[in-house]
Amino acid sequence: MKGFHFKGLLTNTGWVEDAYVAVDAHGIILSIERAPAAEISYERVDGYALPGFQNAHSHAFQYAMAGLAERRNPATSDDFWGWREAMYQVALTLDPDQMEAVATMLYAEMARHGYTHVAEFHYLHHDKNGKQYAHVAEMGERLIRAAEVAGIGITLIPMFYQMGGFGMAPQERQRRFISATIDDYFRLYESTKKLTNRYTHAQHGFGIHSLRAVHPKDIVASLDNFHEEVPVHLHVSEQIKEVEDAKYYLGARPVQWLLDNCPVNERFHLVHATHLLADEIMGIANSRAHVVLCPSTEGNLGDGLFSLRQFQDAGGRWSIGTDSHVGLNPLEELRLLDYGQRLHTHVRSSFYGEQEQDSGSFGFNMALCSGRKAMGNYNEHYFGIGDQMNAVVFDASQPLLAASGEKNVLSTIVYCGEISWTLGTLSNGRWIVQNGRHEHAERIRGDFAKAMKELELR
Repeated sequence: MKGFHFKGLLTNTGWVEDAYVAVDAHGIILSIERAPAAEISYERVDGYALPGFQNAHSHAFQYAMAGLAERRNPATSDDFWGWREAMYQVALTLDPDQMEAVATMLYAEMARHGYTHVAEFHYLHHDKNGKQYAHVAEMGERLIRAAEVAGIGITLIPMFYQMGGFGMAPQERQRRFISATIDDYFRLYESTKKLTNRYTHAQHGFGIHSLRAVHPKDIVASLDNFHEEVPVHLHVSEQIKEVEDAKYYLGARPVQWLLDNCPVNERFHLVHATHLLADEIMGIANSRAHVVLCPSTEGNLGDGLFSLRQFQDAGGRWSIGTDSHVGLNPLEELRLLDYGQRLHTHVRSSFYGEQEQDSGSFGFNMALCSGRKAMGNYNEHYFGIGDQMNAVVFDASQPLLAASGEKNVLSTIVYCGEISWTLGTLSNGRWIVQNGRHEHAERIRGDFAKAMKELELR
């Protein structure tokens, strides 16, 4: 057994000062005490330990193009749909080795920023010609292996992607994504399920890319016949054009159609849900479905602002994700989400809680607990006996933290913190990042540099 002696450990009821945490050889928490046990050797850590952040929405391959879609091309639309064309070009280039190298670099960077689990919204299924690999879930396994090397947990969610848009045949540029029938998708899903069952750090989920990407009768049939207790993820209502096209093709706005036709419940995680009417906001909240918000990507793409305050007033729950990975800092995601609301409403504290709870505590708790559910983890205890010791640790000697009383530490981290404040990230009771450097940094960076040179994207 070994242990850690933290300056402070964040629990559901506040900070435990001088926390002594013992873990076994597998990183399972054995005890959390205010005094050391004589038989355990504790590592002294002058830092505040928070539960590891949950990244509820990721397209790993898009990390290869982060920052590359910022040049204005007069021949294309300067919006999401123009960006999507650039994304297709990247999607058509990566082979499995390159995919693994890019994903490993991304996941290591997530770990460096304090994420300890990622929900991978995966639709790059086939080879460059659109043919199935001999191993149906080849690309999915590369993502699982990438997370294993990076040291984080992964919930792999293979996406059902069938059409090129509402009522449209798939485009040639989408050939790597396509499952033509429900049976094709479920073969992929079952292969993914068997795959994740072989890895201790991996779980699986069920996914429909979007209402525009699957025929409505197949959306209904696949969801009506799916009863496993795993998270269900889908994009919905991200763009105004998407809403208008849905009204024409489906006869209803996307969220309203989904609520009227599918068994939406707390297993559902609706990504973006940007353009909603009041009754749709209430409908999602009443269904107990979650919304996954990706502020850095939504801002980068010009998607719009989610109606956060109204959703929270209705009891709605949300998590955060980094999506296209133009930003990887969970603190920045929380700040962008909050500040976007403040600029829109002219009211401070769009994050709020009951009684004396501050905005930082509320936002952190929401992102953590709803984010865990997006992974298929329904444990709402921050740290508990029998849980894996997954944490991001902030340097208690940072001037603002050193000068703060206990009640102000978390909000100071959320609203002022940056990556230079972190001492490191613990995964399964082991430091995978310390002093800003991943344990496998040289290998991971070397593989990534090789892949990027081969791809000639940058």
